[in-house]
Amino acid sequence: MPEFSAALCEGALRGIDEKLGVDPVILDVRGLIDAFDAMVICHGRNDRQVRAIAEEIERQIDVAESVKPLRVEGWASAEWIALDYGDVVVHVFDEPVREYYDLEHLWRGARAERPLPKV
Repeated sequence: MPEFSAALCEGALRGIDEKLGVDPVILDVRGLIDAFDAMVICHGRNDRQVRAIAEEIERQIDVAESVKPLRVEGWASAEWIALDYGDVVVHVFDEPVREYYDLEHLWRGARAERPLPKV
């Protein structure tokens, strides 16, 4: 994965870890789509946690890479917040919505990386 995309993914994972996001996964979609390199997906247990995770991801990436998302969608309902960083798109779901849309299955041709939980 290109260095910049990898740095964005790492920043997203730090934010997810900091706010106790659940089941993070990175999908490497290069070769499947030209629009971006990777998706980072996780979920929270309720709308407040979903917002907190998304805010922390933004903060971590801004501090480390001085990059803000090009677009943020879904803030009002916090069932699915998408942070578009161009090369990387981060999806923070609440659990039922993640299960319903099942992006991991939709993009099953992508190489998936599930980082080990911090202890």
